[in-house]
Amino acid sequence: MAPVTSRAPLEVVAVRRTEASVPISRWRALAVLCAGQLMVILDGTVVNVALPAVQRDLGFSPSGLAWVVNIYLVPFGGLLLLSGRLGDLVGRKRVFVAGLALFTAASLLCGVSQDPATLLASRFVQGIGGAVTSAGTLGMVVTLFPEAKERAGAIGVYSFVQSAGGSLGLLAGGVLTQALGWHWIFFINVPIGIAAVLAAARVLAPERGTGLGRGADGAGALLVTSALMLGVYAIVGTAGHGWASAHTLGFGGAALALLAAFVVRQARAADPLLPLRVFRSRAVSGAMGIQALMVAGMFSFQFLCVLYLQKVLGFDEIRTGLGIVPVSVSIGVLSLGPAPAMIARFGPRTVLLPGLALIAAGLAVLGRVPADGSYAADVLPALLPLGIGFGLAMPSLATLAMSGATPEDSGIASGMFNTMQQIGSAFGLAALSTLAASHTDTLLGEGASTARALTSGYRLAFQAGAGLVAVALILAAVVLRNAAAPRAVEERGAATEAGAKA
Repeated sequence: MAPVTSRAPLEVVAVRRTEASVPISRWRALAVLCAGQLMVILDGTVVNVALPAVQRDLGFSPSGLAWVVNIYLVPFGGLLLLSGRLGDLVGRKRVFVAGLALFTAASLLCGVSQDPATLLASRFVQGIGGAVTSAGTLGMVVTLFPEAKERAGAIGVYSFVQSAGGSLGLLAGGVLTQALGWHWIFFINVPIGIAAVLAAARVLAPERGTGLGRGADGAGALLVTSALMLGVYAIVGTAGHGWASAHTLGFGGAALALLAAFVVRQARAADPLLPLRVFRSRAVSGAMGIQALMVAGMFSFQFLCVLYLQKVLGFDEIRTGLGIVPVSVSIGVLSLGPAPAMIARFGPRTVLLPGLALIAAGLAVLGRVPADGSYAADVLPALLPLGIGFGLAMPSLATLAMSGATPEDSGIASGMFNTMQQIGSAFGLAALSTLAASHTDTLLGEGASTARALTSGYRLAFQAGAGLVAVALILAAVVLRNAAAPRAVEERGAATEAGAKA
């Protein structure tokens, strides 16, 4: 009897220790996932502040300069679905670690680039690494936190990384470019990437996939990536060829044809890259489309506002990065605290609508900036509603997208959510930056001053971005139904149980 008595307390302690370690390990895993995601998201925008320095050093043309950003976004958006599928087949941890390693190696190649071709090729590989890293991240977050209240908090942290990370990249890019040179915006990824790979290998739980025998639909990935690349190329090329030219219509038509072929293949394939059943959920399909429109307007702000601050107001790289900090702070305050609580209380759609309205209002304010404007009077009043709005909207959309997905489709929904973000970023940047450049060139040809021509081009692009977000707001109001707020569901359940007992 003595041995049994002595073992029992040890067993109880062991159980308690195991239960206590679960939340800690989950939050550690979330920290590792968010660290990898933050590095990938930062690199999508950190280069924006350095673009003038890159152009001076490597001799990019004005139209070619946008490809420093776009050539990263195109494979990122196009390969997210395939990467998510690979995660299901071979295990999401393996895919996450492999993506981080590839991204880190490509960052080193970007840093040592001495000509445009090498930089663009390295950025393309970076985009592949970013896609492989990011594809299943949100799905892993949802799996780690099945309880509604904790999941809302975890999605809030993830959304902060997704949204504020872009603005933080502008500050980091400004400091590194001005203090050390543009090469260091890529070199800094190397030690961080190595540390993230080692941490992920240790902290993340291993997963066993379903096996490569089921197939990864490489043909589908080739079709959607080619469609995206041709579409962005067609839009960027309008600066030199015009919107109605054979060049634009030809490549645009080819992109649409490839996209249609991708949809047909997904409908017929035994193991499709993107099962079309995902779109039967009104919450999932609506959130995807709304996110693409919102990000198209918001990402163009990050690119064009930087150019306005530098080329019109004369800001250096560090002042430019600091000038965008209010957006990051606003996003962080909202997405890490009030937004998850509001979503749990009132439902994601109720929180999403005012968020989109604030983003549209902020872009509309930027659409009135003057050539002789000032930061405090003309830019800052737009940044605060942009940050607050995005801090409310991003976690709401993530919650809607994942709440409408079945457990077996959570990985697909995660990949699709990230895919729509990258597609919106790529097409929004390509379309709105080209619109701004074309309008500026027209005014310069009519004899306008450089400052006035640039400002007018930026204003037009900001106004178009506000229009895109306004369309997203209308779609959210009409298409989405408010998912039941978790706290309201719990309260109703408790009331029903109490009534039954009575």
